Amino acid sequence: MSAEPEAGLWIRRFRPSADARVRLLCLPYAGGAAPFYLPFARSLAPDVDVLSVQYPGRQDRQQEACVDSVAGLADALVGEVVPWADRPLALFGHSMGASVAFELALRLERLGHRPLVVFVSGRTAPSRPRVSTVHLRDDAGLVAEILSLGGTDPRVFEDEDLRRMVLPALRGDYRAAETYRSTPGARLAAPLLALVGADDPHAPLDTVRAWEDHTEGGFDLRTYPGGHFYLADRMEFVAREVLGHISAIRNREHVVGSNVKIIHAA
Repeated sequence: MSAEPEAGLWIRRFRPSADARVRLLCLPYAGGAAPFYLPFARSLAPDVDVLSVQYPGRQDRQQEACVDSVAGLADALVGEVVPWADRPLALFGHSMGASVAFELALRLERLGHRPLVVFVSGRTAPSRPRVSTVHLRDDAGLVAEILSLGGTDPRVFEDEDLRRMVLPALRGDYRAAETYRSTPGARLAAPLLALVGADDPHAPLDTVRAWEDHTEGGFDLRTYPGGHFYLADRMEFVAREVLGHISAIRNREHVVGSNVKIIHAA
């Protein structure tokens, strides 16, 4: 194969798989960081080359200003991602990351780089936006909301210095997620697979099913036990399902069109 792109500030590659035939680009949730997807990289290598996005304003990008809009993140990412589309590229985004994945996929398709499949996890469809203003709350209110979701260790907020470090990125991400509105009628050519926790209060099943309206390439929906952060408890299991779905598409076994399959995972 030809020389590979170099990972920079935006793209992290925890288990490089130079011979993989497919790449999977993973986008974190609001307040999340690239290492969240390390279990994906461990589980999918060497079959899939897993790339994980590091947004500005956190960890080693702490000194950079946050990008507080989904469109802004997608605009900044597309030029970074195109070099990695030298082989079939799938996208996976959880929560806010699902919106970024959708907008990024739209931009990639305009440039002639249709994703193999886009996985959207724990997120309502763009046509069914959830009205919320958590980003306007004071620090205590923002922390309370984050802890209620169950995906963050409470000890992060017990240390005042650490709390001061993480809150700007959290607030910026929440602003991006809550103010996001897609272009009416926006649809992908790529297939979509939506994943959601059965008890996710932020992504009711009917609003997740509406992702079907945003693709012309086929749609599936899978539910899992758990809430908004079902994924954190089932990373390896979901990774295997992701691999199976990618393999099915590559083997031309994926059901296309408007046929929706709802699969309830054990």
